[in-house]
Amino acid sequence: MNDADLRRRASKVVPGGMYGHLNAALFAPGYPQFFARGEGCRQWDVDGREYIDFMCSWGPVVLGHRHPRVEEAAARQAALGDCLNGPGAIMVELAELLVDTVPSADWAMFSKNGTDATTQALMVARAATGRTKVLRAHGAYHGADPWCTPSPSGTTPNERADLVEFDYNSLESLEAAAATVEGDVAAIIVTPFKHDSFEDQELVEPAFARGARALADRLGAALVIDDVRAGFRVDLRGSWEPYGVRPDLTAWSKAMANGYPIAAVTGADALRGAAQTLYSTGSFWFSAVAMAAAKATIETLRDTDGIAGMHRTGAQLREGLYAQAKAHGFVVNQTGPVTVPWLSFDGDADLSVAMHWSDACLRHGVYVHPWHNWFMSAAHTEEDVAKALEGTDQAFAETRAHFA
Repeated sequence: MNDADLRRRASKVVPGGMYGHLNAALFAPGYPQFFARGEGCRQWDVDGREYIDFMCSWGPVVLGHRHPRVEEAAARQAALGDCLNGPGAIMVELAELLVDTVPSADWAMFSKNGTDATTQALMVARAATGRTKVLRAHGAYHGADPWCTPSPSGTTPNERADLVEFDYNSLESLEAAAATVEGDVAAIIVTPFKHDSFEDQELVEPAFARGARALADRLGAALVIDDVRAGFRVDLRGSWEPYGVRPDLTAWSKAMANGYPIAAVTGADALRGAAQTLYSTGSFWFSAVAMAAAKATIETLRDTDGIAGMHRTGAQLREGLYAQAKAHGFVVNQTGPVTVPWLSFDGDADLSVAMHWSDACLRHGVYVHPWHNWFMSAAHTEEDVAKALEGTDQAFAETRAHFA
């Protein structure tokens, strides 16, 4: 069994052989489609190639693959039961932990995917306000439901009719968007920093964060932070907490349970009554194993100061890549928080340089991505990053030779 064989078999029984953001046909030619296992900060594909992993399964793995404390908690709960006639006690324990950890949270609701959480948060906002319109940043990714999917295939214009777009980090644009639907704004939904694919990331300007909070208050609308991608990697308390900005609702998923499927919405007490009115559910939303894994993940990040560790190794990676790029004659942009990094090449509009470099990184045992942000994990040690930098240095050399 190898990657090529599995692709041929999949093409007969899976539409396109693969779909969505994990479709390797979208990446550089050398990217594997199928993987065999993960351990710590490493993954192995079905052809046996080993990679130091800077995608962390596109974000969910925050402590490292198969983290012992998380796996023990999940196994302990699995021995008792997972999908039962109702939730286990672990649901209450996890909700209590989130409320204790996140200053903006007075309650929590659970689901399975980030899309579930962002959609659920907007439902709460609409139930609370009786309004329809949602302000969101142009190009922002909030999931794959019809209202937010990047592809219009299979959707209707009506499913996006209540979205009004603004430019990220522009208070003037946000105010103008609100003015076009004055009196009917249910929510402002915003990512904690701009992390659109194919574009350099952009950290939030504190004045914009505070202005968005003030505008939501003035409009009587809910401020919703989509912390699905950045949550539990930037700040355990919520990604805008360092700016003193607390949302009314926050959507969480990805890193929440170190690879186990779970999502959550946390909210302020003022929206508790509206949340109670929702009929928003799923047969697998209350599975206890993922909740046990989430509790263990958050506690481990808290007890080990895991985010601070990711900041250290992320800074080490960024500094090393900058020095290598300069030495090989490349001008690169490294954007976003060091725990959610990305590297782009200046003037590389068609991504040909990034594609070649990332493909070369793969050949030297380093898994990065040419057009999507990467992710650090607490399993990355300084030694792992140093080893990865050996591979990226060779990739820079090969890319320079190719484009010379």
